[in-house]
Amino acid sequence: MKIRRISAAAATVAAGALVLSACQTPAPEDNDAGIEQGTAVTVGWNQSYYEYNTDSATGNATANSIVNYMMNSGFNYYDGDLNLVQDSSFGSYEKLSDDPLTVKYTINDDQQWSDGTPVTAADLVLYWGAMGGNFNTEEYDLDDEGNPIDENGDPIPEDELANAVFFNFTSPSVGLVEEFPEISEDGQSVTFTYTKPYADWEVNLGVGVPAHVVAMHALGIEDPTEATQALLDAFENNDAEKLAPISDFWNTGFAFGDTLPDDESLYLSNGAYLLTDFVRDQYVTLKANPDYTGDHAAQIETVTIRYNEDPMAQVQALDNGELDLISPQASADTLTALEELGDGFDVITGIEGTYEHIDLMFDNGGPFDPATYGGDEDTALAVRQAFLKLIPRQEIVERIITPLNPDAEVRNSYTQIPDSPGYGPVTEANGMEEMYPLEVDVEGAKQLLEDAGVETPIEVRFLTAADNVRRQDALVLVQNSVEQEDLFTIDDKSSGDWGSELSDPSIYDASMFGWQSTSTAVTESAANFRTGGGNNFGAFSSDRVDELYDELQVETDPDRQIEILSEVESILVEQGFGVTIFQFPSVTGYNTELQGVDPITINPTIFWNFWEWSTTLTDDEGGESADA
Repeated sequence: MKIRRISAAAATVAAGALVLSACQTPAPEDNDAGIEQGTAVTVGWNQSYYEYNTDSATGNATANSIVNYMMNSGFNYYDGDLNLVQDSSFGSYEKLSDDPLTVKYTINDDQQWSDGTPVTAADLVLYWGAMGGNFNTEEYDLDDEGNPIDENGDPIPEDELANAVFFNFTSPSVGLVEEFPEISEDGQSVTFTYTKPYADWEVNLGVGVPAHVVAMHALGIEDPTEATQALLDAFENNDAEKLAPISDFWNTGFAFGDTLPDDESLYLSNGAYLLTDFVRDQYVTLKANPDYTGDHAAQIETVTIRYNEDPMAQVQALDNGELDLISPQASADTLTALEELGDGFDVITGIEGTYEHIDLMFDNGGPFDPATYGGDEDTALAVRQAFLKLIPRQEIVERIITPLNPDAEVRNSYTQIPDSPGYGPVTEANGMEEMYPLEVDVEGAKQLLEDAGVETPIEVRFLTAADNVRRQDALVLVQNSVEQEDLFTIDDKSSGDWGSELSDPSIYDASMFGWQSTSTAVTESAANFRTGGGNNFGAFSSDRVDELYDELQVETDPDRQIEILSEVESILVEQGFGVTIFQFPSVTGYNTELQGVDPITINPTIFWNFWEWSTTLTDDEGGESADA
């Protein structure tokens, strides 16, 4: 797989993206007493787990974060009302100063990784060093095995790579901490000082992958304490010779194959559950962690997540007792089938914090790239706008979503959820519905392409989920619309690996998938739209958008925040970044023998309060054990 490498100056991700919230338990003896021995629950999900490092460019996905959420603890999490709650059983944080913004984090002494190594300030330092982008020195593409290659696809000589530092998913908000932080003598506290105020500081820093594991593998050090110190020294001294292998391992070392890695250090836990089994595209199995010492104790001994993208197959599995809890992509047929299950099952409906959208590629030599037209920005813009004018957003909603939710409407904002306070002002200002009419604008598209002097039909390679029924139905509608009057043709690049392939600019020109909110941070969308943003797969770049997000980072006035986001969106619309389509409706079905299910609209949705789940189901009744 080819992954776009981003320079330090450009790298970015949203504040609070994929927050791994606290998931902890009382002391070990209390933990054992709280677990209902032999209990087991099996959950259905639509995409397989595939990488432990949810902060990397390839691992940044809901499918990974929901598993890690049950495995690893943190300083805070969102409750059922989307309040950000500190988990004092893991540690604490406090703002020491506003000018300059100074924040101190302290990890409790009893917190440890499942290999017995303490969780320390070094784990936060690694997160800061990797995500901040301040240590990056180079940018590369990667081949399918994660090895750096040049623009011709040839391997880069090892001597050229020796001191090349690159962490592949970084955040400008984390990068606001430029100086090496102050670490307490016992190694449990770390104090970060910002160069500027930052509105979303509470969800800006946290614990990611274990620092000692990264250093042990990257630097060839066997002792975890020695490895941890070596990593701290490397960041404090900006030692490129050490940081180069550290960044390489951070980028690729935690990606899974088809089964659980033999090296257990690649999936350590410091939370309520341990990952004990995994078969890609089939299941993961989690067992209660007997050494966990936090407040969010696992009451259920075994949780298995089984994978199937077919919503109706999940409903059938729920009915058969093979699954106990599902939250599939909603459709009218899915809801009807769930409601017909009758006694013994409950159904919860609502909306998700996820929205469907189509994005375009700006720099891959395809039809939307100025380089294709000799660097002519205006021609590329005309082609982008023409294509987006033909996306049948209203038809997609009416055909696919309205049967489930009669009140469903086309979403017209990149950053605001419908019915949120900012949705009206932003959609009034951004011009999306005028530029890209809901009922499509064939004549407008024809005129743009004619004025640009480009030959038609224009081929567009389109990437989306191959096994997702709803997306495949939507793709048929898109194809029928854009191919009107031979303006465009769709080359279907649908794939079962679409999530990891989003990082490969050589595969596709347009993509359709969903973004799920992971926090309530006002700057969360920055990752999608800033130059070099971790979620900005199409390589869109605007100096003005970057300036606006710089301002948004330090802006605390809600009215001005909406003004900033309105201007950002108007630029995205005018430049043909892509279009939004609909807010996901949600439907959750579960066996009533499972108590405590209470979905929230942001990641990790149905899993947020797993420690409140309880059941009498065992491996022999209800959900099927992954070990069976």
